[in-house]
Amino acid sequence: MPTAATTPDHLATQWPGGDAGWFAAGGAADGLAPGPVLAGFAADAWGIGLGRLTDDELVGLMRAARRLASWATAMELAAAGDLWRRRHAEEQAGHAGAARRADDEIAAALTLTGRAADQELSLAVALRRLPLTTRALAAGDIDVPRAMVIADEVTGLDNEHAAAVEQIIIGAAAGQTTGQLRAATRRAVLAADPRAARRRKERALQDARVERWDEHAGTAALAGRDLPPASVLAADKNLSALARQLKGAGAPGTLDQLRAQVYLALLTGTSVNSLVPPSATDPDRCATADGPGTFRGPGIFGGPGAADSPGKPGVVGGPGPFAAYGTVNLTLPLATWLGLSDTPGSADGYGPLDADDSRAIAGALAARAHTKWCLTLTDSRGRPVAHGCARAGPPPGQRRARWPAGPPGEPQAGAGTSPAGAARDGPEAGEPRMARARAPDPTGARAPDAPGDHAADTTWTFSLTFLAGDNCDHARETAAYRPSAALHHLIGIRHATCTYPGCRRPATRCDADHTVAYHQGGRTCLCNLAPLCRHHHEVKQAPGWALAQTTPGIMTWTTPSGRRYAVGPSDYP
Repeated sequence: MPTAATTPDHLATQWPGGDAGWFAAGGAADGLAPGPVLAGFAADAWGIGLGRLTDDELVGLMRAARRLASWATAMELAAAGDLWRRRHAEEQAGHAGAARRADDEIAAALTLTGRAADQELSLAVALRRLPLTTRALAAGDIDVPRAMVIADEVTGLDNEHAAAVEQIIIGAAAGQTTGQLRAATRRAVLAADPRAARRRKERALQDARVERWDEHAGTAALAGRDLPPASVLAADKNLSALARQLKGAGAPGTLDQLRAQVYLALLTGTSVNSLVPPSATDPDRCATADGPGTFRGPGIFGGPGAADSPGKPGVVGGPGPFAAYGTVNLTLPLATWLGLSDTPGSADGYGPLDADDSRAIAGALAARAHTKWCLTLTDSRGRPVAHGCARAGPPPGQRRARWPAGPPGEPQAGAGTSPAGAARDGPEAGEPRMARARAPDPTGARAPDAPGDHAADTTWTFSLTFLAGDNCDHARETAAYRPSAALHHLIGIRHATCTYPGCRRPATRCDADHTVAYHQGGRTCLCNLAPLCRHHHEVKQAPGWALAQTTPGIMTWTTPSGRRYAVGPSDYP
């Protein structure tokens, strides 16, 4: 039990303390900076027995331990970095090889393998030019894996650009998972120095390869590394499309298992048709093979009436370096689309794409006459505030957009405007605001992305729906349990991923969940719907868990320990 001799008098009387406990939410130690004082409190709490802590205090202690671990590791890395600085100075003074052997010195001191010591020293040296990241690590705001993400992503940037990226991303890093932070940092790198990012990608493409290795379970792995992003995205969508068709034809297994089977069939030259179960090959459901990797037949991929066949809405393909079948949601700033900026875009379920890859995918989308294009208007924080879609996709050629003047304070098209190739039906006609985009004759002589080509003879009209803010007008509400296609689409625009903290599963692969259950009177409306992956949908329904959407788009989770975590609308680049 802590005593007044080891703890401040005003805390000694509060242990153990339920809501007043040291490590409870809002308690004296819950937000305490890492250091000797917090370490003493944590040691006392552990020493008296974890069984005496409430659930809330136990979570607080766990968070405190993570802050302490970050603080201690920041100290370790600072020491390793300073050791390298000294050895580097010795080498400059004529002691050849002193700096190169610093990792061996660290390996012996910390009982590490050579590779582990090299990784530690590399991170220590990288952090010497990232003072904000170092400070956040020492304060316990981020942990070592997140520090490694930042250091890794700024590799190849000069000090000035690395500092600019760090300034942009460090404020939000404390609330992001490593996956979220990597995506945010990569976007910032692509925006800060597109040329350096392009050179880094070009060097990596020179190392393109296929690797094979043994898995510890007795299985094996085969993977392509350092491949072109656009082609990888197309290949991934193609695997999913074929797997879904096999599933529909009665092939046993999960979609992941069927994707793996299709992957091996394509690589080994085996016809994908061989994966179709015999019951699906009767005369009424015969799939005819055109060679290895094809899968065609009535109602099936590539056949008449196929929903995902080439030339149908939401399909990418045609002339160019790749062709993808299935759905590709591409988001990029309008200026990038027009070829006037190198600001990065992103692909749903993949992540950030540099401007060249974004335009390559946009060009392939444009080659499909029925591709659907959407516009998302964002506020100054990158939060979506209005959205609309047009049915006909723009043909290749320089595009331009002209926008009607809106009332003061309304979102305007600009760097935050994102055309997207979307799979689902978008907002219908009749919204309060209209925007028009024009594109040139596709037979024009100019290159697809040649800046300055302003000739135009095609116009697309976007009907913009303003997404609910603090208040919802219920304009999209339906009495049915299932949301309309237009409402479902808007839900996925407001939240691009599952709305559980840290989950990055794309909204296109999530349930449209009623925050307040439909059978309990919950509305099928933008103010009561949000994407949840199947796992977190089940978590929400588990005993002790609760989810509220008191303000449209602001999701507040309450865990069994009583802790609350809020998730807002997606931030678009």
